[in-house]
Amino acid sequence: MNVIEARGLTKVYGGRAVVRNFSMTVAASDIYGFVGKNGAGKSTVMKMICGDALPTAGEVVLFESDRAAAGAAGAAGPDEGGVRRIGVLIEEPGLLLNLSAYRNLMAKALAWGIVDGPARCEEVLRLVGLSSVGNKKVRGFSLGMKQRLGLAMALLGSPDVLLLDEPFNGLDPEATRAMRNLIVRVNETLGITVVVSSHVLDQLDRMATRYGVIADGRMVREMTAEEVAAECRSSLRVRTENPARALALLEEAYPALAFKAEPDGAIVITGDYDDGAISRLLAGAGEVVRELSQDHRDLEEYFVELMEGGAQYV
Repeated sequence: MNVIEARGLTKVYGGRAVVRNFSMTVAASDIYGFVGKNGAGKSTVMKMICGDALPTAGEVVLFESDRAAAGAAGAAGPDEGGVRRIGVLIEEPGLLLNLSAYRNLMAKALAWGIVDGPARCEEVLRLVGLSSVGNKKVRGFSLGMKQRLGLAMALLGSPDVLLLDEPFNGLDPEATRAMRNLIVRVNETLGITVVVSSHVLDQLDRMATRYGVIADGRMVREMTAEEVAAECRSSLRVRTENPARALALLEEAYPALAFKAEPDGAIVITGDYDDGAISRLLAGAGEVVRELSQDHRDLEEYFVELMEGGAQYV
């Protein structure tokens, strides 16, 4: 089941479209890595999904639910029932610094009419690892502790989906790792679908099951983690005196591998290859090997290429 479907979303502020004809699909149980440069429109998209901003055009469908269509501008935000099933941490957690962590949670529990609020507040404090400081004022919390409390606030209503906007911002390595592990834990143990935007790509790489890349307000591409891994896997670059013959030899010997002939005569090989075996095969066939080098596509480089390539066509 798809828990989020954004269809042709557009959002205009002050005559400028910050999101344009944007579409996105998030399936149940995903950890969806939402990638884009600053100002690309990530936060605006997340606000439209959770109902904090109304689309200028397009629609948001949550949990494949039916709901009344369109407002005056022909746009439709998410239905209210669906919004209640979403926990949100966008930009900064809205915390009352002079209150304790527990009282911050209780204030939200009372506002939301959560049944058995005190027990639920204690439960989410344990979940995010803040039980021991639940009665301390938030003013003295580190940034990492505030982010964890913000996540506890998002979890308070027992959501089915979490929207987390840059949850690693400003965190030191230890706090970043703790936040990542917490996100994975709520996904795996509680079955909560997570949409997380972040510039910390190595952290997304450790947890995301699917990705969406946004550039200048438009979706460039959605892909699975397996597809990203395939795009970024190592390749072998081979140059010989007779590229056409070398390519024929390799294709016959290794039908499971992928081969690409480059304009400069090089052959790029991807798949589960053995560079030593390839070198011996060519040498044994009398081919003079001029180059045999491995290349690994960096994850950051890959996403930057997608973002910059997508921006060219906006």
